[in-house]
Amino acid sequence: MLAGWLACLRAFSQNRPIFQQDAALSRYLQDLFPVQTEGVDYESVFDALTQLYAQPLDINKATRDELAATYLLTEQQLNSLITYRADFGDLLAIYELQAVPDFDVATIRRLMPFITVSVTSGIFGKFATSTDNYLILRYERVLEKQKGFSEATPDKNGKLPNRYVGGPNQWYVRYRYSRPRAFSFGLTLEKDPGERLIWQPSANQYGADYVSFHAQLQNRGKWRSIILGDYQVQVGQGLVLSAGFALGKSAETVQTLRRPTLGGRPYTSLTESGYFRGATATYAVTPTIDVTLLLARNRRDANTAEGDTEESSIATSFQTSGLHRTPSEIADRASLTETNLGAHLLYHNRHQLQVGLTALRTLFDTFVRKRDLSYNQYEFTGKQNVVVGLHGSYIWRNWNLFTEMARSAGSTTNSGGLGFVGGTLVSLTKKLDASLVLRHYDRNFHGFYGNAFSEGGRNANETGAYFGLKYSVYRKLTVGGFMDFFHFPWLRYLVDKPSKGFDYLLQLRYTPNRQTAFSLVIHDEHKEKNLPGDKAKNVVETTRKSYVLNVDYSLRRGLSLRSRVQWGSFQYAGQSPKRGFTLVQDATFEYRRLSLSGRMALFSTDDYDSRQYVYERDVLYAFSFPAYFNRGIRHYVMAQYTLNRHLDVWVRWARTDVTNQDFVGSDLDQIDAPHKSEVKMQVRWRL
Repeated sequence: MLAGWLACLRAFSQNRPIFQQDAALSRYLQDLFPVQTEGVDYESVFDALTQLYAQPLDINKATRDELAATYLLTEQQLNSLITYRADFGDLLAIYELQAVPDFDVATIRRLMPFITVSVTSGIFGKFATSTDNYLILRYERVLEKQKGFSEATPDKNGKLPNRYVGGPNQWYVRYRYSRPRAFSFGLTLEKDPGERLIWQPSANQYGADYVSFHAQLQNRGKWRSIILGDYQVQVGQGLVLSAGFALGKSAETVQTLRRPTLGGRPYTSLTESGYFRGATATYAVTPTIDVTLLLARNRRDANTAEGDTEESSIATSFQTSGLHRTPSEIADRASLTETNLGAHLLYHNRHQLQVGLTALRTLFDTFVRKRDLSYNQYEFTGKQNVVVGLHGSYIWRNWNLFTEMARSAGSTTNSGGLGFVGGTLVSLTKKLDASLVLRHYDRNFHGFYGNAFSEGGRNANETGAYFGLKYSVYRKLTVGGFMDFFHFPWLRYLVDKPSKGFDYLLQLRYTPNRQTAFSLVIHDEHKEKNLPGDKAKNVVETTRKSYVLNVDYSLRRGLSLRSRVQWGSFQYAGQSPKRGFTLVQDATFEYRRLSLSGRMALFSTDDYDSRQYVYERDVLYAFSFPAYFNRGIRHYVMAQYTLNRHLDVWVRWARTDVTNQDFVGSDLDQIDAPHKSEVKMQVRWRL
């Protein structure tokens, strides 16, 4: 067996493709996000997958949930890998995956950027897991002057108009020192355009507007994890606690439906909400029972107003943009104090059975009551919310069954709702995989840190059923698709009656050889919304259609191209559809230490409703998924150069030119010219 494996190793090594880390990640993300869907926090998903990529999983030590979080392996492949490790011990190299039943070369190539192998003993000696120690500095700016940065001229009454208080430059600093499964220390600083760099402890600002930090220790005796600073917790199906792995509906129609239980994870994203600041720890009471406790105290942005006789002030809404550029945004900054106490008890048995109990209590120092509007009737009101949930999963052969149920209870009568999500992933044959997810969330179910599978982006006021399939016709052709039916029992924003809808997606991927790949995505979504301009606020059906054709091909070693044709439409029932399209040509050239990539895109849409989302490659740890609308051209070029083993440099320039109007943007971001230019520079120093 060893001789055969070594022969496979030599054959595979000779054909192993050469790629840059961020180029491989970019291709992976483009395949996951061919079209944008509601209910997905793409920024958090991107950050979670990027961090996974930056610290590859040890294939010998990773849990089944950690491997499943890559969304690259089927249930049958996961079972085969776990069984292989149990029968033969640690893998000696990544290429030994070829000896694992149900693993093929294509799967191994997709998995390679996310995994590593550390061998503690054997014929190859002892290898310690390497540390990752780096510092990133990034600068970016829009070159044209935006209205918010222009000089303020008093109006006829002598009042100054609203303007940004800071300069147009954006700065970002990240330092991280970590070793997978051992420790992690990190600090992130960011100043957005229009924000100030000031030291004002009374306003909870210490230099940069956004400061995030963490310190984590792992696998110290029975302490599986200890985190101080900023963190998230991912348990069960995300009804109570969810981190950044909530991918939801995507081109991966099966594997992304189940949430992995990963416990506490350091928070390093630039999204300035949705995380805990405090401490969390996981302790192994026995080899099969873990206990996690969390304590957090966050200052949250909220819009406040004068209260009534019982409450001196009330918070009418939470602000999640993280932007503090104008006097009104600054007034909302850190205006509400939130305290969280939580616990999670988990029983796990040999990668087969998981049962967990979760409780989270959230306290606010200000009474929360949203505006008195019909669709807000069942929203959270009060100062306290408690969510208790029970989750479980069971693996039987190639079936993965999972569920979570939770109940919320607040300090007022409009709380007390139930939430439920459950389903299965199954490899029916070596070629056919399927998924089924059912969910029901009461209109008065309230969870501030949950993000279970849903259509509306919130786990409230929804009932639905999802069914997905993926079939390998043969090794070069794969067909996948899903259908999802959903119902909203109560009113929603811009939907003034109970509503329903459905959507479906079909994807075909054909790979005739290693140099060429074709993919076709068809997505059709039907929802009900208020008819614009109708004073009676009649609710009608809307239809959004998207069609995407991608072609990837390599002309020569180091030169790869991607061509994309994308068309879509949006229509209110009884009205003419609004259409949009975009033609995209990407190119990437890699030679030794240099990587060049660029795009030329031609787009045309009838209005903003028919906008086209297209993922763009960006500098490492930056995310770009802009909407193309109006008529014009979008192009960018990015260069990455590795000066030595310590220093990498990125430079990115992008420009949008519109042809149907003489300005770009709106409100304070408006540019009085038919173009917008962006420049971005980044350096990374690794020890």
